[in-house]
Amino acid sequence: MPVLLDVQGLNIQFATAQGMLTAVRDVNFHIDAGEVFGLVGESGSGKSVSALAILRLLPPQAHLAGSIQFRNEDLLTLPLQEMQHIRGAGISMIFQEPMTALNPVMRVGDQIAEAVLAHSTNGRVTKSDAWNRAVEALRTVAIADADRRARDYPHQLSGGQRQRVMIAMAVVNRPSLLIADEPTTALDVTIQAQVLDLLAELRETFSLAMLFISHDLAVVSQISRRIGVMYAGSMVEMGTAAEVFRNPAHPYTRGLLNSVPTLRSDRAKPLQTIEGTVPAIAALPPGCAFEPRCDFRVASCSAALPPLLEVAPGHFARCPVVAPEVR
Repeated sequence: MPVLLDVQGLNIQFATAQGMLTAVRDVNFHIDAGEVFGLVGESGSGKSVSALAILRLLPPQAHLAGSIQFRNEDLLTLPLQEMQHIRGAGISMIFQEPMTALNPVMRVGDQIAEAVLAHSTNGRVTKSDAWNRAVEALRTVAIADADRRARDYPHQLSGGQRQRVMIAMAVVNRPSLLIADEPTTALDVTIQAQVLDLLAELRETFSLAMLFISHDLAVVSQISRRIGVMYAGSMVEMGTAAEVFRNPAHPYTRGLLNSVPTLRSDRAKPLQTIEGTVPAIAALPPGCAFEPRCDFRVASCSAALPPLLEVAPGHFARCPVVAPEVR
């Protein structure tokens, strides 16, 4: 499959009163057409910031470097007017927390129709046409009685229904790439499974590529073909989901997987944890950010950020100590 999105050497810094703070360091990944790439990591690891950088939705204080190629165009150098055409049509995003992402004083149908009208050229789509497409989008995401629900306000819908409205808004213009930022957060397990099934169905129906962001390892493994693991702004491991979960190479990935309870876990014993805490963004070490918490660290780990090494075909890890052993 051809490469649809290619992120190379992405660095994101924010100008603050404390100086320039680095949120993302040297992130590289690509997404093929029709592929689901999972981005996993704990809160503050840089997942959402990286996603917002793709659509250039970060505030003016953000300074970006690197390259984000979409259909062979570098999004970081495109004029803002051209980016407006890509947002919502070429690349769309399901934002976190649908209750805050949706406008509370607009009917949900109007909000979806607004996305349709925003990409109408020369007024070829009327308000009536946009409304009809909005209702059809609600049907596509399996909202019952879509005609009536389109006239509801966000507070009149359940959490699962609001998430479906966000998905409908994201796919109404048939984008090539869908960024799903924690789309199952705060949903119960049953609704979470329904949303994942819906996303899988939409991906198949519309040949969508997807960047799926989550802190939930089980969810990411269920929907993604390849995954990237982020820690403190860096991509520490990347490969197929099956390979990374079967043979984790980076100590942080190993720690994450060891801390997940399974049916074979001894309930009499406490769950395994990763000692220490994530470093503050204002106090990132010059080398590997995981080095202070790592049992395998050597002197070179603190000197500079280790490169991504290929430990198996298509499987990369940012660790000079463990990677050669895995290979």
